[in-house]
Amino acid sequence: MPDTTALDQATSMIEKAWGQPIEVLEVLAVRRPCDDPLLRSAMHIRTALAITDNAAAVHQDRLHAMTRPGYAPAFYELDRIVNSAVHLRVALAESSAHVQAIRRVVDARETASTTDRGPEAHLSRAAVARSGLAPRAPGQVPDQPLPAAAVGPSAPSPGPRR
Repeated sequence: MPDTTALDQATSMIEKAWGQPIEVLEVLAVRRPCDDPLLRSAMHIRTALAITDNAAAVHQDRLHAMTRPGYAPAFYELDRIVNSAVHLRVALAESSAHVQAIRRVVDARETASTTDRGPEAHLSRAAVARSGLAPRAPGQVPDQPLPAAAVGPSAPSPGPRR
């Protein structure tokens, strides 16, 4: 049984958090990105993870080919072996960082969903609505424009300036 890759871990985390297959979530993230910005972020990170996961697999295969049993690498191949090992370590570190980023997005989604259920969420939404900072629907014009900011002093100051 092959080991699970970072991409497999990320896919299972996303599917578990949103409760749908990854194919459906990919479509939702592209067609309606404003509905769930956390899903869009997770899918964007997953796309970057797919690239680094593929790079890690390529470097790992290259290393296996250059260090196979019974094969003695030539002197000029040693530099390629070292470079492939370094690139593999970088790709694995990037993959790990992407998985952690997806884990943080999933945690943020869980935190937001539990916060939205409590009475504090109702109070915070009411406070935002009262303050006039509530988001407006697209195309809706504000009731009153904000006054322009003053550029210079409002009145001449008595005495010398420094």
